[in-house]
Amino acid sequence: MERDHVTDDDEGKAVVDSHGEKIGMITEVKSGTAYVNADPGLTDTIRSKLGWGDADQDDYPLEQSRIHTVTDDEIRLKDEF
Repeated sequence: MERDHVTDDDEGKAVVDSHGEKIGMITEVKSGTAYVNADPGLTDTIRSKLGWGDADQDDYPLEQSRIHTVTDDEIRLKDEF
């Protein structure tokens, strides 16, 4: 099932650009805003998949308007143009 907004269940999902290239991972969803770590290490990945993620200074908020679709496996971004 595809949607265009994030939920708490999306923590740990890959973020990919419009061409399918992985650019990061959702580390936390807080108040409907997803936070992306552009270079997650193994520890960050495991923590997010377990729901223990917390955004820090290395994480960036993902604007809702940039999200094309959210699937069971990934969050795909819209084209830049």
